[in-house]
Amino acid sequence: MMRSRITALAAAALLLGVSASAHAADKLKTVASFSILGDMVKTVGGDRVEVSTLVGPNGDAHVFSPTPADAKTLAGAELFFVNGLGFEGWMERLEKSSDFKGKTVVASKGVAPLEMAGDHHHGGEVDEHDDHDDHEDNAKEEHGHEEHAAAEEHHDDEDADPHAWQSLANGAVYVANIRDGLIAADPDGKAVYEANAEKYLAALKKEDEAAKAALAALPQSRRRIITSHDAFGYLADAYGIEVISPEGVSTESEASAQDVAK
Repeated sequence: MMRSRITALAAAALLLGVSASAHAADKLKTVASFSILGDMVKTVGGDRVEVSTLVGPNGDAHVFSPTPADAKTLAGAELFFVNGLGFEGWMERLEKSSDFKGKTVVASKGVAPLEMAGDHHHGGEVDEHDDHDDHEDNAKEEHGHEEHAAAEEHHDDEDADPHAWQSLANGAVYVANIRDGLIAADPDGKAVYEANAEKYLAALKKEDEAAKAALAALPQSRRRIITSHDAFGYLADAYGIEVISPEGVSTESEASAQDVAK
């Protein structure tokens, strides 16, 4: 009798293991470039989605260097969620090295990007670029409109501050893009993704209103943040905050003695 019970328990455990494995296999396999985006995909995707994150909570996406294991993870995914706006400078190399066959979803698509403070394209260099574009106009048809558009988009990405999620209004754009990307890849889960996204969007709106109300009660002279890395341009723009930082938008930048003193 004892042997029978052990056999029955072992069989039940095996069945549970097989069931769990089958359930995991049914999930939509996705990869997010960094942890914040991964959290957003998990919230919208719920139980229908398996999310792997490349740059973890304590990582730095600006200086991240993908490993062969990362390439293997991406190769097995159906969707690759990225921030865009030049945030993941290593993205194209990883996609090529992994032979990724899925679809890339740019979460920031539709966001109005802020220009990086102190950008090296300011001043005369901008005019020079514009003049160059004028001379190139007649060559657009020869090289193809798509190639020209891709070049312009790449140039815009170099100028843009990529930390767009710091504004909750932009966060709502991210959520909508994530929802639409999941629905396109998994139409059967449309109702789930829409319901999760609707709940998420309502929470973001509520938090946005609460943040604006709380900051409105604070004198303008006290709405100042001192931080090492200037990653909060969108937060500052959305909520009327002044950000003071010795390092620029990218953590690869060097802090000058003058900036530290300031």
